Amino acid sequence: MEPGTIDADISVEVLVERYPGAVGFLVCGEPFWGTLGELMAQKRIENPAQVVEELRAFLEHEATINSSSA
Repeated sequence: MEPGTIDADISVEVLVERYPGAVGFLVCGEPFWGTLGELMAQKRIENPAQVVEELRAFLEHEATINSSSA
C-alpha cells in the first residue's frame, strides 16, 4: 500500500502496522482500535480530509528520507 492510498477508512492498527512512522504523526498517546476516521471524529478534528492529506505527505516524505539513506 502506497501512502497515497491511505484514507479515513483504514484501521489505525493496519496503518501503524504498515507505516510505523505514522505513530509520530498521530501522537495521540493512547491505543485506539477503529478507523482513522473514527479516531479523528473522537478527537473532533474539523477537517479530516486535510489531516489525511497531511498524513500522506508525512509518510511519503518519510519514505523518501528512508530510501535515500539506504
